[in-house]
Amino acid sequence: MTSILSRLIDLLAPRLCLACGQRLTPSEHTLCATCNLHLPRTGFQAMPTDNEMARMFWGRIPVERCGALFFYRAGSQPSHLIYHLKYNDHPEAGIDLGRMVAREYAAAGFFDGIQLIVPVPLAPARQHQRGYNQSRQIALGISEVTGIKVAADVVCRKTFNTSQTHQQRWDRTANVEDVFRLLRPEKVTGCHILLVDDVSTTGATLCACAQALAGAGEVSVSILTLGFAKP
Repeated sequence: MTSILSRLIDLLAPRLCLACGQRLTPSEHTLCATCNLHLPRTGFQAMPTDNEMARMFWGRIPVERCGALFFYRAGSQPSHLIYHLKYNDHPEAGIDLGRMVAREYAAAGFFDGIQLIVPVPLAPARQHQRGYNQSRQIALGISEVTGIKVAADVVCRKTFNTSQTHQQRWDRTANVEDVFRLLRPEKVTGCHILLVDDVSTTGATLCACAQALAGAGEVSVSILTLGFAKP
């Protein structure tokens, strides 16, 4: 009955691939098989301690492991996934893509020893405007696969200055300086945390958030995002 109902719903209100816009089959979610096949995967799970993304954080913050599902380039077909997730009211896409990256990275042991997942928070005004935090949606999908709990209440974003999207590296760093505040240090002290965001471009937001979490003491940080934009 569930299968029949889902097929009937797909017939009346067809779901579309958020990358290419083609109709999804009942077994596909968010991304069609063709777009999934051609997704420019990073392969960073094979070398999580020394890859292009991990090296971006060297000398800035101590990071245990780094990974991203795909290489992100603004305007490309895969970038539509992030755009729809953030701006077109598709919170379910975050969960689906979180599950996808978790399955691929779990097979390589990426999550071994990680005790808590912390999504990068949005400023209250931005979250109210959007209705959800896309990073938390991704974190929930990762949690479903790994069984690691999500802690969305340990750090907050105090302000929203301006969007990072069109800023250069140094402007991005200044834009997020001192905007995160640690709320529940007792929940993260001594923990290995997975910090989750949608895209890593310069790493400025992730660095600022990790630095706030480090205030709890003896915190280890790994990072996982959906997209990684090459500098």
